Amino acid sequence: MKAYVFPGQGSQFPGMAKDLYENVPAAKEMLEKANEILGFRITDIMFDGTAEDLKATKVTQPAIFLHSVVLAECLGIQPEMVAGHSLGEFSALAAAKAIKFEDALRLVAIRAREMQICCENVPGGMAAIIGLSNEQVEEVCQKAEGTVLPANYNCDGQVVISGEKEAVERACVLAKEAGAKRALPLAVSGAFHSPLMQPASVELAKAIEATEIVAPVCPIYQNVTARAETDPQTIKANLLAQLTSPVRWTQSVKNMLVEGADYFMEVGPGNVLQGLVKRISGGIVTIEGKDRL
Repeated sequence: MKAYVFPGQGSQFPGMAKDLYENVPAAKEMLEKANEILGFRITDIMFDGTAEDLKATKVTQPAIFLHSVVLAECLGIQPEMVAGHSLGEFSALAAAKAIKFEDALRLVAIRAREMQICCENVPGGMAAIIGLSNEQVEEVCQKAEGTVLPANYNCDGQVVISGEKEAVERACVLAKEAGAKRALPLAVSGAFHSPLMQPASVELAKAIEATEIVAPVCPIYQNVTARAETDPQTIKANLLAQLTSPVRWTQSVKNMLVEGADYFMEVGPGNVLQGLVKRISGGIVTIEGKDRL
């Protein structure tokens, strides 16, 4: 069974989607439409901007979404199940025809804007913990004073934590004492997928509620539950909850495997998810990346 997975923030690179724009008329049309919707030429930043230019959340998220969804449209994929890592969940929903391209882009733009504002107003941090079990990382976070929680269950032995900077630092010390191979602070602007993102949910909630979401053509394994979802109202609720809840990627991929996935394609920029799926599956499935035609 074919599963398509869509990457999240961090997979951007200078020149992303430029080859699609130059070689596929349908891609050029979609990207020009995106420029109109966003009110600025994001394609100029995607094609010719520096890595630093692409780091701003309000640019990064729409850019990755566009690369992923435009590529999916050009490939004409016929998914039997989909999942997206964080931001990638919006790409997955668009590819599964649960949200119209234009509506999904507007949601992503609002999400990115509100998250960036939140990062500027509510300082926070994240760190990658390598070499501990999920349960050990959860225990470390509980022991650290302040707000710090698991944010991304990326694969067995790799969990990202998120929260107040000082609490994240304390958790890193405790993680090393517990036997972690590494506890690495990440170069991010805020505490994504933690309660510190709550202020960003106000405007996003209004936008999600006002957006038409229909049953997707195939199940989507959402970050919040790690389960196959098809009900539009459940999908809406999970999209909003995702902002302050952990990305259960390990659990999602394992559930997809149990329910028949034997072929995964990463659609979008980069190849991070290929590596994660390979580790989670033990290398027993076919994995292919696709960031260009």
